[in-house]
Amino acid sequence: MPYFDAASAAPLHPVARQALLASLDEGWADPARLYREGRRARLLLDAAREAAADAVGCRPDELVFTPSGTRAVHAGISGSLAGRRRVGNRLVVSAVEHSSVLHAAEVHAAAGATVTEVPVGRTGAVAAGAFAAALDPGDAGPVALACLQSANHEVGTEQPVAEVAEACRAAGVPLLVDAAQSLGWGPVEGAWSLLAASAHKWGGPAGVGLLAVRKGVRFSPQGPSDERESGRAPGFENLPAIVAAAASLRAVRAEAAAEEARLRALVDRIRARVPELVPDVEVVGDPVRRLPHLVTFSCLYVDGETLLHELDREGFSVSSGSSCTSSTLTPSHVLRAMGVLSEGNVRVSLPSGTTEEDVDRFLAVLPGVVAGVRERLDAPSPAASVSGTGSLLVDALGRRCPIPVIELAKVIGDVPVGGTVTVLADDAAARLDIPAWCEMRGQEYVGESPAAGGGVAYVVRRAS
Repeated sequence: MPYFDAASAAPLHPVARQALLASLDEGWADPARLYREGRRARLLLDAAREAAADAVGCRPDELVFTPSGTRAVHAGISGSLAGRRRVGNRLVVSAVEHSSVLHAAEVHAAAGATVTEVPVGRTGAVAAGAFAAALDPGDAGPVALACLQSANHEVGTEQPVAEVAEACRAAGVPLLVDAAQSLGWGPVEGAWSLLAASAHKWGGPAGVGLLAVRKGVRFSPQGPSDERESGRAPGFENLPAIVAAAASLRAVRAEAAAEEARLRALVDRIRARVPELVPDVEVVGDPVRRLPHLVTFSCLYVDGETLLHELDREGFSVSSGSSCTSSTLTPSHVLRAMGVLSEGNVRVSLPSGTTEEDVDRFLAVLPGVVAGVRERLDAPSPAASVSGTGSLLVDALGRRCPIPVIELAKVIGDVPVGGTVTVLADDAAARLDIPAWCEMRGQEYVGESPAAGGGVAYVVRRAS
């Protein structure tokens, strides 16, 4: 059964398994103790730290291990903000950061501080100039910390970290980079100040993160601390998992060049073939500046949760950013920030070792699966409808996407060119998906306004 969700968690690398089993026998003791078993554990911990620091591109004494990548992000943000509280309290983040960064930003804002969110374009990348402009003190006040991911976890777009790091250096602002998705492929370029990552993203065991804080960066760990991990990650180290994480990071780096070229070719095939095989599909993310193993596309008139279940039934494990696949019933914040279609969203992230046969079978199965879901939802066919009355009203209140978009597509041909269709909807995803449908189908999105009976009225003018 092909597993295509490495961006969530990569399968455990064989080297990680070997190192984990070996260190269970050798690294069970307290590395802070001076007796023989403790010294042996300390040697393992120090070797793991040196290996991880070499992969990150920092000094060993600048890196600590944490219980997860999320904890590394939270510790990095809170410690840096506290260390620079006399400078200011403003936090600058991109609109597509991982939820761990955005949740920390929400807590910071709830405490009365200022958070500035830098928008992204349709590919999911920030403009380095826009990020630099957000660092200007202006009326918002001095910036204490900036955060930018190295590559996006949902669409794979790489961010201009080196350019942003230079802008931060010029402004005297430390930059924290969330490198969870990219660290297994190579070091992060640029003069970053702090870096966080998570071992289960590169084939290490879950429950190990790392946080690097450059010397000279003002940093004040928050919360109770102890003598372990420089006071930045209190508690007994999970030494076997740490050793396995460092060993697997070194192993995947050694394989990265060959595997990157191979997986990039497979992803290029998916990017090219999916729009040819499935009508009304939008492939999102930067086509060039992207992670080599990840591709995301959205299918019009498709319920994302149903699509994932059907692909799972066919033997493929994939992920999605559609609102119908989440507990919040709101579209992915990444897709929303990009302004792209969110319904029927599929993220394919290939793990190391994925074969051409697996990808070919996925491409063979996908068209039938999408067609089946669309048929069940009574989605419109690509054929054009005849023109009729000058304006129509579609009441889709109480119905979740993609139903409002499907109803719009069914009737757009019933109005003449220049005529309008007003869609009443109360699903938050409609605010993203109706304009995205207009762009994909060459129709004019007029705008939205509150509806008298509740919900939102979205107005679309037929342009062709």
